[in-house]
Amino acid sequence: MGESGLLLVASIVGAEFDAERLRARIRENMRNETWELMWGSPGTIVAARVAGFDDEWREGCEVLAGEWDRESGLWTQQLYGQTIRYVGPAHGFAGNVHALREALPDDALRAGVESTLRRLAVVEDGAANWPPVEGGGLGRLQWCHGAAGLVATLGDLMPVDLLVQGAELTWRAGPLAKGPGLCHGTAGNGYAFLRTYAVTGEDVWLERARRFAVHALQQVERQRTAVGRGRYTLFTGDVGAALLARSCLDGDPRFPTLDVW
Repeated sequence: MGESGLLLVASIVGAEFDAERLRARIRENMRNETWELMWGSPGTIVAARVAGFDDEWREGCEVLAGEWDRESGLWTQQLYGQTIRYVGPAHGFAGNVHALREALPDDALRAGVESTLRRLAVVEDGAANWPPVEGGGLGRLQWCHGAAGLVATLGDLMPVDLLVQGAELTWRAGPLAKGPGLCHGTAGNGYAFLRTYAVTGEDVWLERARRFAVHALQQVERQRTAVGRGRYTLFTGDVGAALLARSCLDGDPRFPTLDVW
């Protein structure tokens, strides 16, 4: 959210780009008290890595790692006027761990991921889900909150039993009625299957991802017919559905902006 993302996109597409302005925004955001991906330093850590600002990337990771509460396994966010601990990738734990990839050894990340996810998991009948916030109820099953986002973001760092149980619940729940997008839509959940396919090598997960992709594209068409236009955004619109469809052609689990630009 904000200027850093726009500057990063400008640099990638070859538009006029002020590298020092982006570097300054990244440094100014290193101790943002939100401690999450969308507004906080995890997002600008990703921007630093993509832009090739190695010093800012390393320093940002060091600060973020220092805020990781090893007792709870979570970060504490000051967000929306609340002091809260989010679990998913958009606003908390999963996105923060993802931002620390390469800065911390995978074994250290796996240890933190396993202990936290096992503590917070609700497992029943071969399926698992996680609350949006520590101590909260199971009100979400999408990329930003719930099993789908945790699997898509941390699947290669999770114990395989939790990975498969989270992906299985995502499949049983089916496509999201909210729409086709990435953040809280069918396309975002489809990336959980691609990640599970990449980790397990089992073709059933690629097939399930492709089924979700087709459904997301159908949702786009129904929405366009109903309102007379598409929704031209990445995280909540038609673009996310198109990207999932493309990812399904090659079985590519990389999530847009977090993993690949």
